[in-house]
Amino acid sequence: MKFTKHEDLEVYHLAFNAAMMIFEVSLSFPKEEKYSLTDQIRRSSRSVCANIAEAFYRRKYPKNFSSHLSDAIAEGGETIVWLEFSLKCNYLHSELNHKLRDDYANIIGKLITMSNQAEKWKL
Repeated sequence: MKFTKHEDLEVYHLAFNAAMMIFEVSLSFPKEEKYSLTDQIRRSSRSVCANIAEAFYRRKYPKNFSSHLSDAIAEGGETIVWLEFSLKCNYLHSELNHKLRDDYANIIGKLITMSNQAEKWKL
């Protein structure tokens, strides 16, 4: 399959859907978390998507491609930490937490694979 835009990537769709799920659930977080946990978890989850897109359009340069994928991986890891805080603060029920953490583990795994195969993605 030929990829012509970042939206062609399965991993982008997985990350986007997970970020939207986080947005939806974070609407119910307490108001006092608006400028802390709510903001942080939304930003990191969205950043995964943005970095995937940026990596895709920089794939002419494998090192640059890998660098942006590395940023996406790190943001995915950060999102997992915020999910853990959300669970411990009782803002997120354990089933949804488990699902989202599994989703991000899958996303991170796919991004690592892409990064390890950066030369294959070169234009």
